Amino acid sequence: MGIFEDLLAEGEELDALVSGLEPARWALPTPAEGWTVAHQIAHLVWTDRQATLAATDPEAFREMLRTADPDLVERGADPSGHSPGGLLEAWRTSRAEVAEALRAVPPGGRIPWFGPPMAGPSMATARLMETWAHGQDVADALGVARTPSERLRHVAHIAVRARDYAFSVNGLSAPERPFYVVLESPSGEHWSWGPSTAAQTVTGSALDFCLLAVRRRHRDDLSLTARGGDASRWLDLVQAFAGPPGPGRPPAKGSPAASSTH
Repeated sequence: MGIFEDLLAEGEELDALVSGLEPARWALPTPAEGWTVAHQIAHLVWTDRQATLAATDPEAFREMLRTADPDLVERGADPSGHSPGGLLEAWRTSRAEVAEALRAVPPGGRIPWFGPPMAGPSMATARLMETWAHGQDVADALGVARTPSERLRHVAHIAVRARDYAFSVNGLSAPERPFYVVLESPSGEHWSWGPSTAAQTVTGSALDFCLLAVRRRHRDDLSLTARGGDASRWLDLVQAFAGPPGPGRPPAKGSPAASSTH
């Protein structure tokens, strides 16, 4: 399937996780401090709508950015005033609309965003990444272990492509040479980026790499191996999203020492 079909499929998977929840379970806290299950879905509604606006009326989106206040994202995630059923229907509408709007962006077109402007397929990839990441928060809140899919390749690709951005947003100069990244997919295939002759490498599970890149797990709790100082530093900084890196998640209680996974 293409990226637009994968985006819709990612939404359907999370939809199936929340559609049968009793109203009280929408109020369960997620690992994101102060955010419930309802906040997670409300945030997806809001960001879908912003992406649709950016794709269909770029000037209106730029004006929104010019007048935005620091609490914009938090206000966008506020689910108050919406029943779980109403919130779910709003999200079903917003995710269908954003997929349609991004599919309609002409080749070569660039969509303004909170980070660098993106092409339609790239924005769809970012929307899939965010849906998957916030879906992980929901799954953690519900105590559900999700089955990873091959759609993780999109998330991993963003993180690899954003290597230099991750260094810059942390005030560091990016390494001059490329890395060789090899990840094992959920089906057992190997996905790779960069030249196989690169001196510095990152290897491991695609799921673990993606969980790290969206800051849903701490590096010490994952099975990833870096060879080379810059590659190891990257695993401390890697992110698949625009904006400040944030604090990330603390290591799980009793996790092995950092030296065992670095």
